[in-house]
Amino acid sequence: MARQKVLVVDDEEDILELIEYNLAKQGFQVSCVTSGEDGVKVARTQVPDLVVLDLMLPGLDGLEVCRTLKADPKTKGVPVLMLTAKGEESDVIRGLECGADDYITKPFSPRVLVARVKAALRRGSHAPEEPGAAVTLGQLAIHPGRHEVVVAGEKIDLTFTEFRILHLLARRPGWVFTRAQIVEGVQGQDVAVTDRSVDVHIVSLRRKLGPVEEYLETVRGVGYRMKDI
Repeated sequence: MARQKVLVVDDEEDILELIEYNLAKQGFQVSCVTSGEDGVKVARTQVPDLVVLDLMLPGLDGLEVCRTLKADPKTKGVPVLMLTAKGEESDVIRGLECGADDYITKPFSPRVLVARVKAALRRGSHAPEEPGAAVTLGQLAIHPGRHEVVVAGEKIDLTFTEFRILHLLARRPGWVFTRAQIVEGVQGQDVAVTDRSVDVHIVSLRRKLGPVEEYLETVRGVGYRMKDI
């Protein structure tokens, strides 16, 4: 089995060495570059399985790199784990809104970094790509074709918007969605959702999900995610 490829983009040599050492020790094939421009170039020519991307880079910064990769058909499906020094809510939100799939703040534990990389790769490999595919998480089953949600063997009634929000989150368990991403993901001709109304729909969803309401997690200051079960 071929080793999974991880591209690391960071302008701090000591950080690059730390990440490369720990990921290589876990069997990953690691490539390191020190600029956003080189990160885009390498990602396009040697498409990796995941990118570890520093937010603060000279020249082409991490946000622009992320936007560029997510806009390119060759690399848009590659998970991006964003590194941020401050960990401020605004930095995290901007990164996620650009398409980053997860984030970790500096300084970080190498063990935590490796775990987050493995989790992102696992989610990417098992997440259903087809929007109409059924999704099962623990005691929760979602059947888009029948517009049906079953919790612990019992059907529950959801509004059209609640169903679309739940399905969006459940298709990517563990991934954090900002309110803006949820709005974009469920908005349609017959759906009117705003950033403010997302919170209301989430409260209603939790009440209806009953015994599995804890599956729907709040990431303070960022948004919501479905627990990776």
